[in-house]
Amino acid sequence: MPPSPDDLRRLHFINTLFAHVTGHDLYLAHQIKAAIAFSLAELEQQAAGNPEAAARFDAAFTAAAARLLERFYSQGPPHGFFHWDAARTLHSATPLFARAELMAGLKQLAPFRESTLLVTNLRPALLPPDRRATPRRQREYDEILAFVRELAAARTTRHARMQILFL
Repeated sequence: MPPSPDDLRRLHFINTLFAHVTGHDLYLAHQIKAAIAFSLAELEQQAAGNPEAAARFDAAFTAAAARLLERFYSQGPPHGFFHWDAARTLHSATPLFARAELMAGLKQLAPFRESTLLVTNLRPALLPPDRRATPRRQREYDEILAFVRELAAARTTRHARMQILFL
């Protein structure tokens, strides 16, 4: 049976997020995806055929992958890692709160020569799937993307290498 579009999307997500581990080998990415899905098996069963539960499973899957990546970076060579979930609170994606939360993360990443800033749920926070993508919402989304990039560039030293992942 061919994989579902959601399974392919998750596999692509894992392959991108863990590229430094898998070397873009889809078999290894599939193994990581299967391990994360196994840890969320009960939630995955509830998600079958229920769109609301499927959204919760996707959020839990993304959070579990971020925790796994953070654990990998904390045990390996010195590499900074910060995960900012834009949908953590209702106000996280607003410019004032986004700046405060990102500044805390950038301060945490400052001592590292190499670091990763993982930004998740920014698009659903500003362009909810159950609402129309109005020009105003799209403009706010584009502005916050540019804001995150500019803030990271301004608060990172010239010799540091920071990878920003928007998922």
